[in-house]
Amino acid sequence: MALARVGKCCRSLVLESSKAAFCGVSQPLWTEGCVGAKRHLLSEDVIKLQNFQQRKLAVRYSYLPPCRAGNFIELFSQKLHKNDLILRDELKLLLHLCQSADDMVIARDAIYRYHSENQNLMYGDFKFGPLFMRLCYELGLEEFAAAAITDMRLKGFFNDATSFNIAIDMLFTKGQYETALEVLRTMRNHGVPFNKDTLTLAFGTCYKLNTVDSYRICIALIEEGQTKGHFIPRHAYCFAVALALRQNDIEKAKSLYSQIMSTDSRLCQNLKVAILAVSGAVTDAITFLSAAVLPKCPSFVKKPEFSQEVVDVLRLRSEGQSYAMKVEHIVTQLERADQVTQQTLDDMLCHTPTGKRKPIMEERRTSRRTMKPLRSTLLSE
Repeated sequence: MALARVGKCCRSLVLESSKAAFCGVSQPLWTEGCVGAKRHLLSEDVIKLQNFQQRKLAVRYSYLPPCRAGNFIELFSQKLHKNDLILRDELKLLLHLCQSADDMVIARDAIYRYHSENQNLMYGDFKFGPLFMRLCYELGLEEFAAAAITDMRLKGFFNDATSFNIAIDMLFTKGQYETALEVLRTMRNHGVPFNKDTLTLAFGTCYKLNTVDSYRICIALIEEGQTKGHFIPRHAYCFAVALALRQNDIEKAKSLYSQIMSTDSRLCQNLKVAILAVSGAVTDAITFLSAAVLPKCPSFVKKPEFSQEVVDVLRLRSEGQSYAMKVEHIVTQLERADQVTQQTLDDMLCHTPTGKRKPIMEERRTSRRTMKPLRSTLLSE
């Protein structure tokens, strides 16, 4: 059963003391010189850190004078020692006033108390988990966040996918991939459903670990998702394809790539060339790259770009072969057309999404000049 395999593999990853480094075990040539990019995988639409920081400022300067913020936290600490009842609004205010790691210790203790007193009650529409995780994100307390979200005493407090996703993204950013998988396993054990962001984070973490066990986890999650009819994002599939290549499982990489619905992105095009190169289909790679060459086109036309490491692998695979001159010719054409980039496949995989763009009419529905409703985007000033 895929679910059991995921749990077993996660436990082995967490408990093993020695792990392969980022570019460790045997892998194809295109990943030999990779460096772990430590960037977010979730967009601001999901993290919502800026919105959280704005709310913190509003609370700090509107609801409570700055000079009293420290006093409030100190009084809250005394309240904990007296075993006084903690109210929901008090806890919300406390979490919006925390500014340091010391403050977060008080906040964590308050959460323990609040959860123990209210774990059999519904907290209403407000979710404390994402608020606590965003606060940890702001203060750079990824280990603190991981310890809290995996603590069995707080089971049920973090009962939403957003809290777990923010924690995993935080750990991914800092390169703590084993701990990220432990959080993922806790999420599964607590019965919190995985969403598309969770899958992207899980596959990205498995890709970074690049171990036999992490590869098994990745494949198990794919099989489970396909069996249950769950949507698997393209970015997650790309991580799986790249991991299969790093594990020298070329046939699996081909199979996974064939399941991507839309392969028109720059990342997918580079993965396609990488698959063709390492599988020995150099002539097919030449044909694909020849169709992508756009030597003469307006500057505003977006040209397909290929990573230098990918074309270098293609060159290496064609050495001593009859088509070596064709490969050199097509690569030279791409370079002259500025279609070869120094970005690695790892750079392309570990990028921060831009998030959803708001339509113009949603951003502004009235004219700034006449104060009348805008009936068409053509009337926008």
